[in-house]
Amino acid sequence: MTHAIQLLLVDDHTLFRRGLKALLEQDERFTVSAEAGDVGEALRCLQRVLPDVILLDNHLPGVRGVDAIPALKEAAPAARVL
Repeated sequence: MTHAIQLLLVDDHTLFRRGLKALLEQDERFTVSAEAGDVGEALRCLQRVLPDVILLDNHLPGVRGVDAIPALKEAAPAARVL
């Protein structure tokens, strides 16, 4: 098998992130590298991890997820954003 797909979860609801992480990590194809509750925290995470995929909530405090995509792509150009 190739390497597991590295994920960054970005959602302001901690319980949702925990549940999604638990669900995703049941599948050996995925590894949650980091979690963030807002865009600022996500950008800080990207200074230490480079995920393959960023799972991004569109309803975040202070900014819509879609508006954060350019900054996330600048910090992690190879990552796909969903």
